Amino acid sequence: MSPKKSYKGCKTALLLTGGGASAAYQVGVLKAISKFMPRNHGIPFPIISGTSAGAINATTIACYASCYHLGIRRLEYVWNHLHTSSIYHSKARKVFGHILYGLLSSYRAGYAPKKAMSLLNNEPLRVLLNQVVDFKRIDGNINNGYLSSIAITASSYTSGDSISFYQADKSITPWQRSKRRGVQTTLHTDHLLASSSIPLIFPSIKIKKEHFGDGSVSQLSPLSTPIHLGAEKIFIIGVEQPQQTIHHAVDFHRPPTNAEIAGHLMDTVFSEALNSDLERMHRVNKTVSLIPEAKRNFQSDLKQVESFLINPSQNFHVLAHEHYDELKWALKFILRLMGSGKDSDSSLTSYIMFEQNYCKRLIQVGFNDAMAQEAQIREFLNI
Repeated sequence: MSPKKSYKGCKTALLLTGGGASAAYQVGVLKAISKFMPRNHGIPFPIISGTSAGAINATTIACYASCYHLGIRRLEYVWNHLHTSSIYHSKARKVFGHILYGLLSSYRAGYAPKKAMSLLNNEPLRVLLNQVVDFKRIDGNINNGYLSSIAITASSYTSGDSISFYQADKSITPWQRSKRRGVQTTLHTDHLLASSSIPLIFPSIKIKKEHFGDGSVSQLSPLSTPIHLGAEKIFIIGVEQPQQTIHHAVDFHRPPTNAEIAGHLMDTVFSEALNSDLERMHRVNKTVSLIPEAKRNFQSDLKQVESFLINPSQNFHVLAHEHYDELKWALKFILRLMGSGKDSDSSLTSYIMFEQNYCKRLIQVGFNDAMAQEAQIREFLNI
C-alpha cells in the first residue's frame, strides 16, 4: 500500500528551533507524534522550517516526507548512536592542535586569516551529514506531492541579514523584508553547517559570496519563514526550559564567569526571539479577528495563523550535569578555563554535549512531554 499524500489542502508547518544538543528533544516529540499516525502515512507537516541544530532534524524529516515513520526511525537512530566526536573533534591532540593552528594563523595573517577560525573543529559533522542526509530525495518528495517546502535559516556575517534558504514547489516565490530574505536554492550540506555554526564555537561557512553562521543569531522573526512558505498553522518545538540551578544558593556577590555569560547568551538567542515573535503573532491574530471576514483580503495582507508550542518540562542543564563525566578531558579542560566545571550553573555544557546517554535522555523527555499532550496535539494536527 503506497504512502498517503498528506499535504493536499493542508498548510501546517513544523518549526524546529536551534539549541545544539538540545535538538535531541525535538526527536522525542516527533517520535511521539508518529505514534498517533498510521504506519504508512506521509508527514503531517508539508511545510518545514529549521534553524541551527533544528535545521538538521528538519532536513532529515523532509528527506523522508513520503513516510513519516521511516524518517523518525532514521533520525532517532542517528541521535541514539551519537557521540561528541561525531560532531566535532574532541580528543586532546586535535582540540588543542586546532586552537593552536587558529592562533598561529591569526598572528601570521595580522588577525585576518583566510580560513574561518573557531574554538572547535566540526569537520566530523560534515562527514556525518554527508552520510545521513540524502538531499536528492527532497526534490522527489516535492514533485510527488509529499512535501510543499523546506527552509533552512542561517545568519549572514557579510550583510547581517537572516537568510532562509528554501526548496519548494512553484507556488512559493522569494521574499525580502527588513533584515531577512528568502532565497530559493537547492539545499546541500553547507547550508546545514552554516545554520548550525554556533558563533566562536564552530567556524563560519561561505556560500557563494557571503559568510554564514548560526541561524538563530539574527533571526528576529522565526515565524516569518513558515508564514512566507504559506503556513496557516505552525507546530513549534521550542527549547525554553524551567529555571533550575545546580547550586541551591546562588552567590550574587561574584561576577559571572565567561561560561555563564556564554550560556546566558545562548539561552537568549535560542528562545527570546521566538517568544517575542509569538506575542507579535497573537496581536496580529487579534487585530485580524476585528476585521469582517469578507473584507480581510481587500484591506490587509495580514492573516490569522494558529500555533502550538511545546517546550521541555525539564531543565537540560541539570541533565547535562549528570552526564558531565562522559565528556573527553580536553573539553572539560576548556570548559574549566571558561569557568564551567561539573558544578557550574552555566548552561553552555548542555549545548555542546552530544554524548549518547545525554541525547537519549533528551529524546525521552521530548517523547514524554508530547505523549502528555496527545489530545491537544491530535486536535491541532487533525490526526
